[in-house]
Amino acid sequence: MGRYIGPKSKIARKFGEPIFGADKVLDKRNFPPGQHGLSRKRKKVSEYGVQLSEKQKAKATYGLLEKQFSRTYEQAARMGGITGENLLKLLECRLDNVVYRLGIAPTRAAARQLVSHCHICVNGSVVNIPSYSLKIGDAVSVREKSKSLEVIVNALAGPRKSRYAWLDWDGASMTGKFMQRPEREEIPENIKEQLIVELYSK
Repeated sequence: MGRYIGPKSKIARKFGEPIFGADKVLDKRNFPPGQHGLSRKRKKVSEYGVQLSEKQKAKATYGLLEKQFSRTYEQAARMGGITGENLLKLLECRLDNVVYRLGIAPTRAAARQLVSHCHICVNGSVVNIPSYSLKIGDAVSVREKSKSLEVIVNALAGPRKSRYAWLDWDGASMTGKFMQRPEREEIPENIKEQLIVELYSK
């Protein structure tokens, strides 16, 4: 499975939001990248362009490529209920996202790497698939021999992210519990999911 490894500041400037966290470049140059960045900012974008941009922002935020994102959308559409909200809930259930939300890693990209390199366990067993979908009640922990890893120690020692109602964290054992799928209002990402649904409905 491929993944985006290019410059993250360029992506953040494209959407005009710090989707990968605080970004000094975005503060200084809050306009799209490229030779015509400033003039592009003033151009009117078509309805399709707005919808496509929202989908690209969601993909970049959660670190998915097109095929994986499309599969997740199809799964959300089959679930019944509000498809857009289902999509975000499924993205939040991903193991790499939960590792990030628990504060074990500073970014989703770092969380993905920790999972891929076998540093994370689910219910006591090592899982190295970042897209692994957690079920209610699953316990996510740091592998015993990985607890002294610098990236994990630094992430947990840094300022704690907001507590999330659907996750429970025990710092002593470095274990988190996936309590429930989050409701839309509990997900802090600035994503207009209805635009994504409209795009796929064309």
